[in-house]
Amino acid sequence: MKALRCFCVCSLLLLKVSAGFGDLRCPENVSVDSLNTRYVLRWDWPHETAANQTVTFTVQCLDEFRSRKASNEKYRTSLCVNVLEHRCDFTGAELSYDICFLLRVRANTSQQSSGWVQIRFCPDEHAALGPPSSLKLSSVKEDLEIIITDPLSSTNQSMKTLLKNKLSYLIQYWRRSEGPQKAKVLETKNNLVMLTELDRQTWYCVRVQSHDDFHNKSSVFSDTHCTRTEGQMPYWQIFLYVLISLLLCLLLVLLYFCFNKMLSLLKNTFCPAVHLPDHIQELWLSESETPQLLAPESPESVCEPLVMVSAELDAVAVDEHSNAGEQDSSTHSRHSSGDSGVYSTEEDSSHRSTTHADLQMSSRKHGVELRDGTLRELCA
Repeated sequence: MKALRCFCVCSLLLLKVSAGFGDLRCPENVSVDSLNTRYVLRWDWPHETAANQTVTFTVQCLDEFRSRKASNEKYRTSLCVNVLEHRCDFTGAELSYDICFLLRVRANTSQQSSGWVQIRFCPDEHAALGPPSSLKLSSVKEDLEIIITDPLSSTNQSMKTLLKNKLSYLIQYWRRSEGPQKAKVLETKNNLVMLTELDRQTWYCVRVQSHDDFHNKSSVFSDTHCTRTEGQMPYWQIFLYVLISLLLCLLLVLLYFCFNKMLSLLKNTFCPAVHLPDHIQELWLSESETPQLLAPESPESVCEPLVMVSAELDAVAVDEHSNAGEQDSSTHSRHSSGDSGVYSTEEDSSHRSTTHADLQMSSRKHGVELRDGTLRELCA
């Protein structure tokens, strides 16, 4: 009888266990996202359930040291109970930073629960370290002053206190024109740092990284801050700036003259200042007639007769007339010295009229010859 009774009890227990854990699957890909003392447990649960069942999740935490005791269930702490999300933010649990914990999660429905999935989590080893909470950069004469504020916990406590003074900083600084690839590195544990031996009147950029010396883990870099050092500018730099300015001015002047020259050339080519006369433009634009120059039909339509009487010809005619008069008077005096005065007067007047008529005829003849020659030259 006792054996039969024990068999029935064991069968009932197995049925309960199979009903509780046999059908519902466990969460997958359980991990912890952490930064300083902010902790979030995440998991996946891609399995299907019955249509009328809602799946929730429960997360518990246990100190690793107490887990070695036999009666450790009473030391377990529930961080999240029956949550629908696939995450559990247990930052408010305020776990000790230098102690390891066992975290476990399971899926639940109204009728059954899955098995537990457990991971080990040590905040000081596994939690990511954040960069400095703030960084101030200022120029002090020729140096740069850097004020670093420690990364803070969820309760605004300095991480340097939690890390037991194992926190240091890695400072990178460089000229803004060069870039971070040529940065100089300075490691320090101080929150106030002076960067010396810098160039005057030069822009520098700085960024800082937190480092845990004990576990050898580093944070991401902080935001980059840039400022310019003070002090008098070096003479070579002043001379270089002046030279560059002069070259730029010269280049602008050359460009200006080249532009004006090109503009004037284009204007003279496409819009000349000299215009053709109106009658030539009319002939040029006419479609019925071919533009051509007007040719005169005869020289007389263009050239006019020009009569020229040479002064030398008049003088020669006068000399001939005077010589002829002297000869006539001498001859007349020899042959008819005894004639009367009336005859002499009539003879002289007739001789003068004859001589004047001959002079006009010779002048006209000479003028006609000159006119014919001039017309030939003008109308050739």
